[in-house]
Amino acid sequence: MSASEKAKATTEQASGKVKEAAGRTVGNEKLTAEGRAEQVTGDAREAKEKLKDAARD
Repeated sequence: MSASEKAKATTEQASGKVKEAAGRTVGNEKLTAEGRAEQVTGDAREAKEKLKDAARD
């Protein structure tokens, strides 16, 4: 996994968790959903990079 893609995935996952938690705290469903979506995007990016790494090996 390239370092920049790994960093992007980690950043998306972390910011998604923060948004989701903030949304739950203030009762904002839109913010909660945005946070979940960012986490999913980060998870997908990470999975894609892992598949690339596995294909190289």
